Amino acid sequence: MKLFDRRTNADLLKLVVFIVFTALCTGVLVLVIGNVSFGGSQQYKAEFVDATGVNKGDDVRIAGVKVGTVKKIQIVDRSRALITFSVADGTPLDAATHASIKYRNLVGQRYLALTDEIGNGAELKPGATIPVSRTSPALDLTVLFNGFKPLFQALSPNDINTLSYEIVQVFQGEGGTLDDLLAHTASLTQTLADRDQVIDSLIDNLNDVLVHVGDRDQQLTQLITTYQTFVHDIDQDKKPILDSLDQISALSTQTADLVQGIRSPFVEDIKQLKTFAGQVASQKSQLDDELQIEPIKLNKIGATATYGSWFNFFLCGFHGNVKLPGNVKIPVNYTTQAARCDLG
Repeated sequence: MKLFDRRTNADLLKLVVFIVFTALCTGVLVLVIGNVSFGGSQQYKAEFVDATGVNKGDDVRIAGVKVGTVKKIQIVDRSRALITFSVADGTPLDAATHASIKYRNLVGQRYLALTDEIGNGAELKPGATIPVSRTSPALDLTVLFNGFKPLFQALSPNDINTLSYEIVQVFQGEGGTLDDLLAHTASLTQTLADRDQVIDSLIDNLNDVLVHVGDRDQQLTQLITTYQTFVHDIDQDKKPILDSLDQISALSTQTADLVQGIRSPFVEDIKQLKTFAGQVASQKSQLDDELQIEPIKLNKIGATATYGSWFNFFLCGFHGNVKLPGNVKIPVNYTTQAARCDLG
């Protein structure tokens, strides 16, 4: 029993020692990787014409080594960005210190880089502001990469990512990457050489287009001249055009008032028209029969009245109903006592 307790105590002691040692190593690793310092710090400010992408907590570096963090970003005078940052105690900053925003990676993360330039070496007091004349905004990647856009179209996505990062590094003044950039440029040149047939075909097609355009230079010149005359005439008549638009606006207003005044009767007419259309639809078959017979009747009547012949119609009477709105029916009966109507 005592042997078992002694062995258990030894294993427990080993476990505790392992946990403490692992925790210490992990803490040291975090401090080294994160460049964490427990010393004091001093705050400074820097004005930039553009601080897009800089966020609170971004690194402040000198020669690539983190010496502080960004504390706050704010707008001043609606035209400049004021960045408040801290650096560790003992970090030398003077009146010649230059602040610039650089890219950490192609994802868009930035950091604030501090460099010593030639100039006044007077010590910069804590809380002082680095003016715009001694700051540089981040490189505009949109303008940069648009210039390389025709070249990027010939590369694979992986090559584009690698070359883009190296281009950013070179243009930011980072050393040690120019050789890699030249190597990838050579690879790009070889890739373009491998596609010389495609490029030749493109040049030939472009040449054909230019030849056709050259053959029709007179028509093209006439088109441009006519368009120029058209635009000039519009410019000369812009006042009448604008006045006519005012008149159209006034006409629209008057038309709207007119429609508003007859709206109720117009709606009622539409309803009655719908009723009439429904009745016509219900008598469609009878109307079709009458329309088919009507040409025959008209031909017979026309033949009877041709060449001086004539005939007379005399109304002896008719009977029917007049249907009014609201399903009101009024009977209509008409008869005459003329002798000619006496069929008896």
